[in-house]
Amino acid sequence: MMMNRTTTGTVTFRHSFTMEGLDGCQPAGTYVIEMEEELLQELSFPAWRRVHTAIRLPQRGGTSVMEQVATVDFKALEAALAVDAAAG
Repeated sequence: MMMNRTTTGTVTFRHSFTMEGLDGCQPAGTYVIEMEEELLQELSFPAWRRVHTAIRLPQRGGTSVMEQVATVDFKALEAALAVDAAAG
């Protein structure tokens, strides 16, 4: 039986950004990130492997959807945050 856990956190973009897996440019702001991880059973100590990362996007103008959750690659998220930080 595989044991999973979900952690929730936030990331803040100081500038508008684009990221693989998201449609168009996203506005600057704080975003909720959800990561699902599974326990690696074969090790003698507890270790977790990330299996899913999602970002909650705010409502876009012209739509009736209050919030959208998009699956993203964690490395793409880290890269977007690095570009944002480098933009000063």
